[in-house]
Amino acid sequence: MKALFINGSPNPKGATARLAETLLAGRPHETVELGTTKLYDYGQSFDDDQFDEVLAKMRATDLLVLGSPVYWHDLSGMLRNLLDRCYGPVEEGDFAGKRLVFIFQGASPTKEMFERAEYTMRRFAGLYGAEYLGMVTTEREAKAMARRL
Repeated sequence: MKALFINGSPNPKGATARLAETLLAGRPHETVELGTTKLYDYGQSFDDDQFDEVLAKMRATDLLVLGSPVYWHDLSGMLRNLLDRCYGPVEEGDFAGKRLVFIFQGASPTKEMFERAEYTMRRFAGLYGAEYLGMVTTEREAKAMARRL
């Protein structure tokens, strides 16, 4: 199974990345760091935009792991931007057969933050046909999810 981790944190060695390493331990995977990837806003067009490269990697994987720290009570802007950019180029059902796990961590997230993030990921997976396996917020949950993969 090919795995792709998309890190929506500007910190490639931060808590989001550490949870992904726990989740994907022993499993070959590739990482896309959104903090160093040029993804312009929805509707913008620049020659150095890397969205098509990221989308190609998303299409080529079996297991898609999206990660974000809690920023301003929600997903990071970098991850939100990636989700926005999928609207249009990705058709309904295009990710059928793929599995999706969401990593969401922060110092003091509330129940409402988790609910909003869970709703977003379920809708994203559902629209594009991926099987949503759930949200990982702690190392314990990452280890438990890793056993399910």
